[in-house]
Amino acid sequence: MSVSKHVNARTVWISDVHLGFKDCKADYLYTFLDSISCETLYLVGDIVDLWSLKKRVYWPQEHYHLLLKLYELAEKGTRVIYIPGNHDDPMRRFDGQTFGPIEIMHEHVFESANGKRLWILHGDAMDAYMQFDWLTKMTGDIAYCFLLWLNRWGNRLRKLAGRPYFSLAGQIKSNVHGARSAIERYKKQCIEEARRQGYDGVVCGHIHSADLDIHDGFTYANTGDWVESCTALIEDYSGKLNLLHFVDKVEWMKPTQEPLAAANAA
Repeated sequence: MSVSKHVNARTVWISDVHLGFKDCKADYLYTFLDSISCETLYLVGDIVDLWSLKKRVYWPQEHYHLLLKLYELAEKGTRVIYIPGNHDDPMRRFDGQTFGPIEIMHEHVFESANGKRLWILHGDAMDAYMQFDWLTKMTGDIAYCFLLWLNRWGNRLRKLAGRPYFSLAGQIKSNVHGARSAIERYKKQCIEEARRQGYDGVVCGHIHSADLDIHDGFTYANTGDWVESCTALIEDYSGKLNLLHFVDKVEWMKPTQEPLAAANAA
């Protein structure tokens, strides 16, 4: 369902922007941020892709303008909390400090409008608990780069045909058994660790797989990314969470139909 241009939210979470990487959808994210107002904006890691910048300096004007937009939101009263990820790991040394008006935290405990305590972290910490195969290689593997190449050129053709953005890479990835099983293992580990620590839910990123799973009072939310899926998590003023998908316009994403059953069975 499409929504009006302006989204008014209590809280917004975005992650895995990968500024400095050629497949970053900085123009889409800028338009999205320009269409929202919120009290708090969480940047849940991998905002700047230092890994990619070490290989090749790529910093177009759109990426610079997006950083200015984040700074502008913070200057105008939105609380902006930056939780670095593995691709911007050096920023973690500034935990507890501020970068201008932007707060830097290694992780954070968030209390929703309806009193739920959610653990906010990028998610790469889960790598230590499990042996990844496909997922550890995801951002550097030749096959993944090829998926992004298909995604890039496929959407250029779609744009010429007047059709909206579509995550071809995400669609292909969701139908690859190795990718699906790795994503489910990651999700299961996040859920188990958050429950062990006594939280009511967890909000993370890292794996470029947007998800909102609410079951038996527990929430698993993955904010997705701005390389493939162009997604964000929002909280309204009643505490309700929704995933938003930006494809030249803002759309609601449907929550997982069978919440934690698949993850618990994995």
